[in-house]
Amino acid sequence: MCARYTPPRWDEMHGVYRALPPENLPVGPVFPRGRGAFIRPVRAPEVDTTEVERELVVGQWGLIPSFAKAAKLPYSTSNARWETVPTAASFRQPWARAQRCIIPVHEFFEPNWETGRNRWWAFRRADKTPFGLAGLWNAWLDRETGELVESYTMLTINADAHPLMNRMHKPDPKLGPDQQDKRSVVVVEQGDWDRWMAGTTPQAIELLKLAPVEVFDHGPEEAEPIGSLF
Repeated sequence: MCARYTPPRWDEMHGVYRALPPENLPVGPVFPRGRGAFIRPVRAPEVDTTEVERELVVGQWGLIPSFAKAAKLPYSTSNARWETVPTAASFRQPWARAQRCIIPVHEFFEPNWETGRNRWWAFRRADKTPFGLAGLWNAWLDRETGELVESYTMLTINADAHPLMNRMHKPDPKLGPDQQDKRSVVVVEQGDWDRWMAGTTPQAIELLKLAPVEVFDHGPEEAEPIGSLF
């Protein structure tokens, strides 16, 4: 699962994602419970259309469920395991309401433990365009202040069978190689962004799949250029 990422440039938000970025657009790395940006449809969900009007929203990376007492939760909701999203207390309501979003990302980072210690790897798109990652969003009302707080989470799927993403994260020595439940973010291709955000639920589920290795330009964070090391 992803614990840090870098957002795209201001001009890419408008040119690539077709969403006008606000003046307070966060820059630099984004960490869990920090402020980042996500894109959601302006129209009602589950509209079967090829081009949906979009808006870019700044919010907390770490979805705040409606039942939360405070915006800063004692547990992490920056990543959401797809297998439990429809039933998990924190995510089932946004999923049922089709509150799906695209998270704009220039590069994201994952821990690699193949040397026996953690070495962060950076992941970019091999075609030099920014990522659109699958996410869910929610708007939480602070009952003490009346403030409406926007937030979002990244969806993850099992990557045990993926020849690249299964190399990330610290392995559990008690489990076999096909039982590690290694995780991967969900890369949504640009032509499918509207379908993810505003398509039907079955259409969205079809997009929850692992990206081919060829999509990624990847390698240890310290290495320049990143280059594919697989």
